[in-house]
Amino acid sequence: MTRWLSGGCFCKASRYEVEDAFAYAANCHCSDCRRTTGSAFKPFAGIEREKFRLVTDRDRLLIYGDDTAHDSSHNGHCGRCGSLLYSVVREGAFVHIPMGTLIDEPTIRPNHHIFVGSKAPWFTITDDLPQYQGHAGG
Repeated sequence: MTRWLSGGCFCKASRYEVEDAFAYAANCHCSDCRRTTGSAFKPFAGIEREKFRLVTDRDRLLIYGDDTAHDSSHNGHCGRCGSLLYSVVREGAFVHIPMGTLIDEPTIRPNHHIFVGSKAPWFTITDDLPQYQGHAGG
């Protein structure tokens, strides 16, 4: 039986559901993730796009990037509070979910750090997870 997780924004105006069947999870330290979250890094989990669905009407979201084609990459934010809810990536095949927006607890945990070559200089990684200068294995 498929287990669905609920997620949403800070102001609770925008909601989504995602299967608890994530393919991977990581802590991203790139400058884009730091800027969109306002934190030192973004813990995220990746999943096939068809395992993600918006509960909120799409017209209530603020979309950054090109969302005019099914295979385009873009970020979906709450149109009211601005919280980053998801990113469509990998030529439209996957969705990255910022783990801080999940209401329900997923079974996956981040198991590595990526883009540590551009991490915030004021932040120190203190766990023993593998660290990659760019993408994992790259």
